Amino acid sequence: MNALRNKVQLIGNLGMNPEIKNLDGGKKLAKFSIATNESYKNAKGELVKETTWHNLKAWGKTAEIIEKYLTKGSEVAIEGKLVNSNYTDKEGVKRYVTEVEVNEVLMLDAKK
Repeated sequence: MNALRNKVQLIGNLGMNPEIKNLDGGKKLAKFSIATNESYKNAKGELVKETTWHNLKAWGKTAEIIEKYLTKGSEVAIEGKLVNSNYTDKEGVKRYVTEVEVNEVLMLDAKK
């Protein structure tokens, strides 16, 4: 059960091309976002569609795969964990960020 303590699974579409950073020592970082969609009927029986955006990051080999194969609009399934960080902006205000750190990615688009 320990593996379930901080586990995220999402299926969605990339909102932009991944941002790739080459770090010291040759390690790669990929940052990207995906949109997930949900539909339900409200109290009036009307169909409501909601889109939620998720910020993601991936390291190393996973980042290399993302760089090579994923572009804006790509449909993917990801598995990872939530990570929290913070920073102080230019005005001195402390900001908090929650991202999904991806450890597995599955491309769902049909082969081109």
